[in-house]
Amino acid sequence: MVENEKIRLNKFLAERLGFSRREADNLIAAGKVKVNEKPAVLGARIDKNDKVWYNGNIIPFAAVYFYLAMNKPIGYVCSRKRQDETPTIYELLPEKYQSLKTVGRLDKDSSGLILLTNDGDFAFQMTHPKFAKHKVYEVELNRDLEPLHQQMISDFGVELPDGKSQLTLTRLSDGDRKNWRVEMSEGRNRQIRRTFTALGYTVTKLMRKQFGPYALDDLKPGEFRELKTTPDKG
Repeated sequence: MVENEKIRLNKFLAERLGFSRREADNLIAAGKVKVNEKPAVLGARIDKNDKVWYNGNIIPFAAVYFYLAMNKPIGYVCSRKRQDETPTIYELLPEKYQSLKTVGRLDKDSSGLILLTNDGDFAFQMTHPKFAKHKVYEVELNRDLEPLHQQMISDFGVELPDGKSQLTLTRLSDGDRKNWRVEMSEGRNRQIRRTFTALGYTVTKLMRKQFGPYALDDLKPGEFRELKTTPDKG
């Protein structure tokens, strides 16, 4: 950035807090952002001499990005607020990581790898369909998957209300047709569960093992680690 070059406030908030620019504009419109002790306005531009406040804290002008990998336990949601009595993954994180945003989501009944960051560009490149990030899951079904249905899912795809769903299926062990390795490069809402449901199966367990170049490795449920090196944003 050129010395003292002004940037749009919504871009600054998105990059520092991991929000989209639209979400940043909503925060500004709701009066939750201040610039130099005054309520921020939509379309505002700032430079390094300005002080930006959000939730009572100053946001440093120089970017300090965090990237976390967490093993999300079953029974937790990825939202910031509890849904009724259901706990959120943020209850498992220390204060310094509370402003991070999840990169995609896993539903309450799913477990495994979830990424969190305050780097909006990284979140975008990990989740936008055009980047087609490879994801790997381990899935357990309520009954054996019939060979015909395996072929339908892998070779032809299953029609869902939001389009065709095609997954790559591999048995986790010989002779076992209830437990599968599922690979995909999409990320539609509850896509794996809905795909199997459409053929009369219930997913009884779902764990994400890999998301792009990041793997769950030896993280135990509820544990997290900070990714020390800057992730490849390509």
